[in-house]
Amino acid sequence: MKKALTIVLALLLATTALAGGKQEKNKAVARRVFDEIFNQGKFEVAVEIYAKDFVNHGRTRDADLKEDQDAARGWKSAAPDLKMTVELMVAEGDLVTVLWRAEGTNTGTGNGLPATGRVIKGRGITIWRIKDGKIREEWSEFDMLSIMQQLGLLPSPAEK
Repeated sequence: MKKALTIVLALLLATTALAGGKQEKNKAVARRVFDEIFNQGKFEVAVEIYAKDFVNHGRTRDADLKEDQDAARGWKSAAPDLKMTVELMVAEGDLVTVLWRAEGTNTGTGNGLPATGRVIKGRGITIWRIKDGKIREEWSEFDMLSIMQQLGLLPSPAEK
């Protein structure tokens, strides 16, 4: 009985260690998006990070990898000095959730935004499903209203 209990405990610990290793690898994949794509502008690494059948589940419709990366390029074009910082990252199973902060100066155009010269700051949250080392699905939210107000493209509550 004692031997069987020891074997079960060893298997449980090994399974937990393997799951923890997978979750750390998934976190490393997620961090590459911020470090390499957004902060360094290395959009070519997307083929290493994202699955070919990637889907970004937007609020009103889904986007494929090309649309998703075009939007990322648009943000970097609108704010060439864009800096994204990971504030919190949690992994469970094949999901990684990232609370992030972004800041940049809108000196360029992109994603339909004119160059205003204003600094924008925001925070958002992204959930990715990662399988076999590649991001397969995404769900993201950030405060676009606040960004538009910071750019002077919409009135802020104080201006009303």
